Amino acid sequence: MKKEIIGITGASGVLGQYFLTKYKNYKYDIFEGNITNDKDVKIWLKNINAKYILHFASKVSTDYVKKNYKNSLNVNYFGTKNLVDNIIASKKKIWLFFASSSHVYENKNKKLKETDKTNPLTLYGKTKLKAENYLLKVLKRKKLQICIGRIFSFTHKKQDQSYLIPSLFEKLTCNKKDISLKNLNHDRDFCHIDDLCRAINLLKKKTSKGIFNIGTGKAVNLFEIAKIINKNNKKIHYKKNNIKTSLIADISKLKKIGFIPKFEIRKIILDFHKR
Repeated sequence: MKKEIIGITGASGVLGQYFLTKYKNYKYDIFEGNITNDKDVKIWLKNINAKYILHFASKVSTDYVKKNYKNSLNVNYFGTKNLVDNIIASKKKIWLFFASSSHVYENKNKKLKETDKTNPLTLYGKTKLKAENYLLKVLKRKKLQICIGRIFSFTHKKQDQSYLIPSLFEKLTCNKKDISLKNLNHDRDFCHIDDLCRAINLLKKKTSKGIFNIGTGKAVNLFEIAKIINKNNKKIHYKKNNIKTSLIADISKLKKIGFIPKFEIRKIILDFHKR
């Protein structure tokens, strides 16, 4: 039996690497060019036989995008537009998954539905929303089958210190006895990277279209994460912020197609320790 072929951008990133390792039953056509370069994308599309493309190529984290906004917008929006325009021009029947983010939403003290108002908290979120808006126009014109996955928080040891959990691990496992932490009174929805990849794979199998939240639907306070990590019982001096934000997914839509998250925050932290 021939392996199903999947095209993938951003294969060298954390999510891309994990997906490739988890799903070895597929054959992958990996994009290795510049996503903003029309010629690179055109040649890649001409030579692949994939019916599915996972578009993971992106500039992250929020700190990076803030410092490098022009370059990030170029990749996250114009790169996505370049890919989509070339898929349409190729006239190939392709299902496209776009890895978006919960950062497109505005802060709300309730679970966020896909139909809720978007108002990005970060510049990173703005680049993703701009790409989403273009994709939705294309989807409305029925030019392409597109699935937008609004990914809530996830972590992996290969992420750098600009991400929350790697940063907390660095601080709470160092030689210092006393640690100062601040601005952690926020609620987030942390999804295990294995659950995240299972959700994407399910969306691909169902050739789902439109927007889907990908998370657990459960709130975790960031300071509680710090306490779980603090196995060495270091003394934490904690300055609690007055303004609290919340980004928690309503995953009812994802559950309707059969997705059930397996792992919670303690398993995520445990696996981070093991890697």
